[in-house]
Amino acid sequence: MIQEIANINWLAVLVAAILRLVVGSIWFSPVAFVKPWQQLTGVTPESMRAGLGKAIGVDIVLSLVMSLVLYHAIMYATNMAPNAVGGLLVALLSWLGFVLATHLPLWAYENRSFKLISIGTGSNLVSMLLMGLLFGLWH
Repeated sequence: MIQEIANINWLAVLVAAILRLVVGSIWFSPVAFVKPWQQLTGVTPESMRAGLGKAIGVDIVLSLVMSLVLYHAIMYATNMAPNAVGGLLVALLSWLGFVLATHLPLWAYENRSFKLISIGTGSNLVSMLLMGLLFGLWH
């Protein structure tokens, strides 16, 4: 276990987590999807600003968790010799199996807007593909 921790490319994990935060900040900005997201969720600019500190803190921690878990998945799935295609494929399959599979039922069971589900899962898809590509190229 200790040797495995020592073999982790912590800089790549950190950069991938930052990459996810950057994608999210662009995705949920005025140039992309913040307005339809706000309309669908009822989040106002004022309530968004009020909870921003907590939201950013949670997002930083969970971006690091996602990055570390995806890193491990790619390393194990590619027998510690990842490449760009392997990284992208593991990221895509992880998104399908864990993100889409847990969010799409919210549309089916809870009648949540498909557009809202698409905005949230789309951000994760882009983030995870970029993270997978990064891990595939930089290991």
